[in-house]
Amino acid sequence: MPDNSHYNKKLKKFAKDLRTDSTKAEVRLWCEVLSKGKTGYNFLRQRPISNYIADFMNKELKLIIEVDGYSHNFKFEDDQKRDQELLKLGYKVLRFTDEEVLKDLPNVQRVIEDCLEKLAK
Repeated sequence: MPDNSHYNKKLKKFAKDLRTDSTKAEVRLWCEVLSKGKTGYNFLRQRPISNYIADFMNKELKLIIEVDGYSHNFKFEDDQKRDQELLKLGYKVLRFTDEEVLKDLPNVQRVIEDCLEKLAK
């Protein structure tokens, strides 16, 4: 059976809606860092995985990148539970705040590139 990276077809429409309604920080990270293999790796946007939708995912290295807006300030336990479940499925999760992406993108990019390098070994 092919590896579908725990793709959840039931969340496909919701994921498509999220791609259409991306946050400013998600759009910036996508356009300036993750799109078109700029990191040397291909990323997918708003990818349904298990019962979740990852903001960005690289299948090859099983890396998920989340960009958390203001609402996540009140969802720490939910985010922790989600990260633990994704970890059990074999994924590494990197989280950044909207503010980090919008105000310190070079550092965010450096963290992502360091993580990719470590995962590729």
